[in-house]
Amino acid sequence: MSKHVPTEINLNRRTRILTISFGQEKFDLSCEYLRVFSPSAEVQGHGPGQEVLQVGKEGVNIDAIEPMGNYAIKPVFDDGHDSGIFSWDTLYDLGKNQTENWQNYLERMEEAGKSRKLNS
Repeated sequence: MSKHVPTEINLNRRTRILTISFGQEKFDLSCEYLRVFSPSAEVQGHGPGQEVLQVGKEGVNIDAIEPMGNYAIKPVFDDGHDSGIFSWDTLYDLGKNQTENWQNYLERMEEAGKSRKLNS
């Protein structure tokens, strides 16, 4: 059972922002952020240390959001990625830790000499 259940989920395709509210707490999560932190095995690997750095995702958007019962959503990204199931608790954690997660991601990209931009 999820500790956190959203009261509202809205996707703005123009700004590529998913807004999710958990009662009084509201998070604006970019599609790029959700894509690079997808909980799928393709992104996270099958164990600690097996994460795959996601590059070239700056302009990614979400084409559709599929509900997964009463516990999660599965975004379908316009780059073809559709295997990440985001539980309510995962979305809450991504919202709460967004600043730290994003900074760590940018540092990993810089260390790897990679870019957020597509085809660079």
